[in-house]
Amino acid sequence: MALKIYTKTGDDGTTSLIGGTKVPKSHFRIEAYGTVDELNSYVGLCRDLLTDPSARTILSEVQDRLFTVGSSLACDPEKAPGMALPDLKEEDIHLLEKEIDRMTELLPAMKHFILPGGQVAVSHLHVLRCICRRAERCCVRMQYEGIAVDELVVKYLNRLSDYLFVLARFTGHQSGVEEIIWKPRIG
Repeated sequence: MALKIYTKTGDDGTTSLIGGTKVPKSHFRIEAYGTVDELNSYVGLCRDLLTDPSARTILSEVQDRLFTVGSSLACDPEKAPGMALPDLKEEDIHLLEKEIDRMTELLPAMKHFILPGGQVAVSHLHVLRCICRRAERCCVRMQYEGIAVDELVVKYLNRLSDYLFVLARFTGHQSGVEEIIWKPRIG
């Protein structure tokens, strides 16, 4: 028999964390891992838009790490999860830094603020970067509210948004798309 996708257990506006604790669906933890889920979905969209094999490989790795981040955020820190969960490692952050450095070496120096746009894939990567920053803000908000969040999660999301910014620039550069320089209206 196939597993049903609906359980009706959340019809009252609550859901269970890993460990069994029931919380409202508006809980900071749910907001955080829901935003990470949105981020992961958009990573998949962007991966599908890109042709660069290296970027596609890294984004596949990112999707795997985001499932790890989501499982970390979905856990009740007060209870044992009852199952083995994957963990985030410093090496995951180092991979992003290595890729940022590799792409930056091939890009012209950035001397101005740039506006998102110029090509569909570039624009989507900038939206992805913004979703990543929102996920990071959700996690930082949890920390400031005294809700346990693995420090590596915040660090990973911070570095990921940097990676996505550089990837957007790199994708445009590879496509021969000129960056749109922000020219502020003054006076």
